[in-house]
Amino acid sequence: MSSADLARRPAEPPAGGPGLLAALGPGLAVAATGVGAGDLLAAMLAGADFGATLLWVIALGAALKLALNEGIARWQLATGTTLVEGWGAHLGSVFRVAFLAYLALWGFIVAGGLMSACGVAAHAMAPGVSIAVWGGVHSIAALLLVWLGRYRSFELTMKVLVGLMAVTLLASAALVGPDLAAVARGLLVPSLPRGSASNVLSLMGGVGGSVTMLSYGYWIRERGWSSGSWLTTVRRDLGLGYLLTGLFGAAMLVLAATALAGLGGMPGGSEGLVACADALERGAGERLGAGPAVAARWVFLTGLWAAVFTSTLGVWQGVPYLVADFTNQLRRAPRPVGEGSPVYRAALLFLALPPMALLVLDRPVWVIRLYTLTGGLFMPILAASLIWLTTRRRLMGGLRTGPAGLAAMTAALALFVAIAVRQIVDLLG
Repeated sequence: MSSADLARRPAEPPAGGPGLLAALGPGLAVAATGVGAGDLLAAMLAGADFGATLLWVIALGAALKLALNEGIARWQLATGTTLVEGWGAHLGSVFRVAFLAYLALWGFIVAGGLMSACGVAAHAMAPGVSIAVWGGVHSIAALLLVWLGRYRSFELTMKVLVGLMAVTLLASAALVGPDLAAVARGLLVPSLPRGSASNVLSLMGGVGGSVTMLSYGYWIRERGWSSGSWLTTVRRDLGLGYLLTGLFGAAMLVLAATALAGLGGMPGGSEGLVACADALERGAGERLGAGPAVAARWVFLTGLWAAVFTSTLGVWQGVPYLVADFTNQLRRAPRPVGEGSPVYRAALLFLALPPMALLVLDRPVWVIRLYTLTGGLFMPILAASLIWLTTRRRLMGGLRTGPAGLAAMTAALALFVAIAVRQIVDLLG
């Protein structure tokens, strides 16, 4: 990091007002990265099958992910080390090696899934180019943006794309004319329709990301948030991020619930990810005319594209930090983890290039589901380790997790163990 970057770091957290709004940013990157193709697909499937009745699941899932991500940041603010460094110090070298191997497998699969999702979204807008080619183009674009830029430019790009997502996806949800009373009931009155168990688990596990949550520690380090005095800023930052995460997921569920209501469910295959666009165009055409109908379709597809590309960009930028940090731990000679380090750049190339092989399978939704599964298996490890580490006064001091945080993490652990078991059973079955 250059001396100019260090000079721009704030010495103290902002008290409020414009300074606070300007300070927020890593949480928006978390929100954009966490809303990937798997999350959108799960929300659309739930909406198509059960209407708006499962909206409460998205809200609860976002709240639980918020509690876990706050725990990641709390550990770092209290100890001055990343959670990866904490794992290395307290869980031993066997865990480090095993998790680095898992990270390599997860990274390969998730990269292929994100390329496929970008290909599907771009192909819907420009069908003259194949899904595989579009996927490769987006991977190279994300590679160049991360390789040539720095954290500040990454955060600015994510903010712009998050704004685009907010406008397009929420506008699309409004354009379908949803039943607002049903939306309110689905959000405020928890219910479990018959046959909805797998959808509930998919929604809970998908919303808000998985392994990419660890990237937040590196992003706040880039911003200079390095002591307990920044905890309030972190909470506001994450609160805004996960509010947007919940809104994006809810918008997709409402879209599917309204636009696909008469189709008897969501179409399968890669076309399922963009089926809402066709239904949205038809519905807008009946109510508003041909011109607005075409505009409605493009508004939705633009939002879908922004959602999957921001997730790709966030993974390409954030996950190499994890690889570099784990590698430093294995060397037992930790070095500062930076975007210009050889290990970081090697991990970035690994994400952007070899997984293109998965594009030739021509099964984009299958790949997307596979990366959702591998991410879900990580969540019980994260929740259990946070409970063990952040509740120890000797390690955390005054920032030790309190009863409310412990309750939220325990609920998350129980939930994600159930999700992991269900995913393994489904895979083996």
